[in-house]
Amino acid sequence: MKLRIGFGVDVHQLVSERKLFLGGIEIPSDLGALGHSDADVLLHAICDALLGALNLRDIGFHFSDQDPKYKNIDSKLLLKDTYQLIKQKGFKINNIDATIIAEKPKLNPHIPAMQSVISKLLEVEEDAVSIKATTHEKVDSFGKREAIKAYAVCLLIAE
Repeated sequence: MKLRIGFGVDVHQLVSERKLFLGGIEIPSDLGALGHSDADVLLHAICDALLGALNLRDIGFHFSDQDPKYKNIDSKLLLKDTYQLIKQKGFKINNIDATIIAEKPKLNPHIPAMQSVISKLLEVEEDAVSIKATTHEKVDSFGKREAIKAYAVCLLIAE
C-alpha cells in the first residue's frame, strides 16, 4: 500500500467590508479575510496539504493570484480542481485533520456544516474530515483579530 502525507498552511489578513468564508461556508462575522479569491484559509490549507502530499507544488502555483480568472473565486472550486489532480495521480483521500486559528467568531457551531461541504467535495465520509478551532489567547496578530490562519494535514492512499 502506497501512502503519502501532506501538510498545508494558509494565512489571510482580516478586514472590515469582507465576508468570512471558512470550510466552504459563510460565517457571520464583522471581519472577513482579505485575498484575491474568497480567502477561505481552511480550504486553501487543505489544497496545499493535498498538493504537497504528491509533490504538486502549492495552491499559488496552480491558481495564481496574478490570474484575473481567480479574482473572488469560490475556494470550493479550487478544492474541487485540486481533488481532480489527486485522482489523476491515482490517489484517494484517507483523512484530513485541520485546525483554524481565530479569536472570533466562535467556530465550533459551524464545524459540522464545514465537514459536510468538504467531505462532499472530496468524496469522503464526514468522519474523514476533522476540523478543530482554537484561539490565540489574544496574543499577536491572530489574537488581536488582524489575521486568521489554518493548518491542515492529509493522508492519501494509492488506489
